[in-house]
Amino acid sequence: MTLHEDATLVLKGYAPEQGAGDQAELRQAYLDHLAQHDDGMWKACGAGHVTASALVIDPEREKVLLTLHRKLRMWLQMGGHCEPQDATLEAAALREATEESGITGLTLLPGGPVRLDRLDRHPIPSPCNWHLDVQYAALAPAGAAERISDESLELRWFGYGDVPEVADASVVRLLEATRSRL
Repeated sequence: MTLHEDATLVLKGYAPEQGAGDQAELRQAYLDHLAQHDDGMWKACGAGHVTASALVIDPEREKVLLTLHRKLRMWLQMGGHCEPQDATLEAAALREATEESGITGLTLLPGGPVRLDRLDRHPIPSPCNWHLDVQYAALAPAGAAERISDESLELRWFGYGDVPEVADASVVRLLEATRSRL
């Protein structure tokens, strides 16, 4: 199975929860994008591309690890472009979270992508144009030590209550949805 096929299956299996806003419409836009673009998983697709991200969370300490993104200068979850070695969207999300956090031993929260606001379409500076992001949550192992990557200006653990003060509404919704599944 190709990554494109896996992404299509993941999206077809997504059923928006009650109160999930525009998620059904966004899900269909993602499926339409993949149907129209054989290269819709890759950065080279000028119409946009599917990306994978993961919110790194430490439920024991009630904290999340956010990255101050080097290009966007915003506090975000870990994530980014799919790579040819990624067999699945889950693998891409876990790889990105591991690379950007420097934490080994991360595990994805069971149950697939985080349901509420798991999909986030947002404009990105050229040449990327649109990221069609599928959002997961990754659990940090006990005693996890982060290590900054070249893609970040900073990494920092934030208490759940502090996230709305530093991050945009998309990250806050991702945190809320993740906490509802813990």
